[in-house]
Amino acid sequence: MRDCPRLFIPPDTTVPMVAGGMLELEPGQAHYLGAVLRQQAGGEVAVFNARDGQWQGVIDHLRRERCQIRLVERTRAPEATEGLGLLFAPLKRDATETVIRMGTELGVTRFCPVVTERTNTHRLNAARLESIAREAAEQCERLDVPGIDPLVPLVNLLAQWPEGISLFAALERSMPRPMAAPAQAGDCVLIGPEGGFSAREQDMLRARAFVRPVSLGSLVLRADTAAAAALALVGAGLKAVCDAGS
Repeated sequence: MRDCPRLFIPPDTTVPMVAGGMLELEPGQAHYLGAVLRQQAGGEVAVFNARDGQWQGVIDHLRRERCQIRLVERTRAPEATEGLGLLFAPLKRDATETVIRMGTELGVTRFCPVVTERTNTHRLNAARLESIAREAAEQCERLDVPGIDPLVPLVNLLAQWPEGISLFAALERSMPRPMAAPAQAGDCVLIGPEGGFSAREQDMLRARAFVRPVSLGSLVLRADTAAAAALALVGAGLKAVCDAGS
C-alpha cells in the first residue's frame, strides 16, 4: 500500500467517501497518474483528507485528463494534525518553498507569511506554494494540508493576536524566557527574515505578553534552517503533551 500513489482530495470538492463509491479526480491528478506515473485501469491508488480519512481505491477509468477511482475500503480514520502555526518572512523563491515543504512535514497547521522591516520579497505565488504543501502532505502521509494565509504586515498581525495563543519567537542571541509550559496545539512559531528582526521589532516582540522568545543556539542560521529548527524544538514539547494525553 505504501508504494501506491497517494492523492489529496479536497473535502469541499466531493461528497463523503463510501465503500463502492466512485471518485472523479481533478484533471491535473488524472494527468499525473497517467502521463507521469504511467498508471492504468486496475492500478491501486490511496486517496485522503482529514474529513474522510484515507481510502484504498482502484483506478476504474483513466484517459487523458479524466480518471475515476472506485473506493474499496478505508485504511485510516479521519484525523486532523495537532501542530503549530508558522509565521515567517518570505524569502527568495527556493527558500520559501523549502519552508513550506519542511513545515508541512513537521506538522505545521497554517502558514502565515508576514512583512517585516527587513523583508526583501513581497510577492508570493500562492498557487505554487499550495501545490508544494499538497505534495508534501501526500509524501509524508499526513491526512490534511496546511492552509497558507495572504501576506500581511507583522505589526498588524500582532495587534490582532488572539487571546490564549502563544507565539514562540526565534530571536537571535536572545536570552529565552524560562518555559513555564510547553506549546499547545494551535500555538505559533515566528521566524524572522534574512538578516533577522530589527532592533525595533525585537523590542516590540519582547513587550508582548503572549510572545515567548526561544533560542536556537549560538550560531547564526539561515532563515529556512531556523524555521525547521524552531519547529522541531517547540514541537518536541507539543508532541510530549499530546502523547501524554493520548
